[in-house]
Amino acid sequence: MSELSENIRLIILHSRKSARWRDEDLADEFVKKSVQWIQENQDAPFFLFFSSQDIHVPRMPNERFHGATGMGYRGDAIAELDYKVGAIIGVIEELGLADKTMIIFCSDNGPVLDDGYKDGAIEMLGDHKPAGPYRGGKYSPYEGGTRTPFITYWPGTIHPGTTDAMVSTIDLAVSLNRLAGSVVSDGTFPDSYDVLDALLGKKNAEGRTFIFEEAIRSFGLRKGDWKLVDHQTEDRVERLTYLKPAGYRYELYNLSEDPGEKNNLYTKHPQVAREMMDHYEKIIKGEIKR
Repeated sequence: MSELSENIRLIILHSRKSARWRDEDLADEFVKKSVQWIQENQDAPFFLFFSSQDIHVPRMPNERFHGATGMGYRGDAIAELDYKVGAIIGVIEELGLADKTMIIFCSDNGPVLDDGYKDGAIEMLGDHKPAGPYRGGKYSPYEGGTRTPFITYWPGTIHPGTTDAMVSTIDLAVSLNRLAGSVVSDGTFPDSYDVLDALLGKKNAEGRTFIFEEAIRSFGLRKGDWKLVDHQTEDRVERLTYLKPAGYRYELYNLSEDPGEKNNLYTKHPQVAREMMDHYEKIIKGEIKR
């Protein structure tokens, strides 16, 4: 082994050793660093992106949260996430920044119980339904996999309430640029819509007219009350039973009447199915950019 390669190996080993941490301590460290950063930058406009590790595998909350929910580490990790959100909002309020700060809480996909780590998530679930009334979860194109929490909070600007406007995290790019007074040039963020009014809870605000969804070897198109699902192949992740279609490649649902996606209307509403398929195929071909 040359002197150079020996030095490189020693550097890598040193780097690995210096990066060690306990999973149980990550939440507190992330909150600590975030609070410190907010305090240091409180006198100027700032942007903080806080990506929580809690509910991702391996789920290992701090010991003080163990047993907090009675639903194992998965439930306890969500309790720890709740603590972190409260801690961040708490420091914003203590610094008197609440009326100057827009806070967005969102998720990238629906719930999953067993994704490779045996931590008792299924056995200790009880009667709780992580996806609520919706079908499926993470990895699926159904509403349980794609319809996720999206909360905006801004005292004095956003009034408590709900909206039926359809938005996506992709839309934050254009929407927040407008909020900041920045002009987005043509061709930038081609998949992003300006849904700022919906995020601000303004009356009669409009959201997206449609949204294209991707899962494992399956796709979904939601347009108004209608949802088209395309299972492109029968190759499934076997342990995730909710990914398996009921023998059909295409499925069509009316979400206003059937939010749980139980009644496949693909053959019963051929005109709607054709319109949805035409739109879907144009997206696949790149003829529709959004």
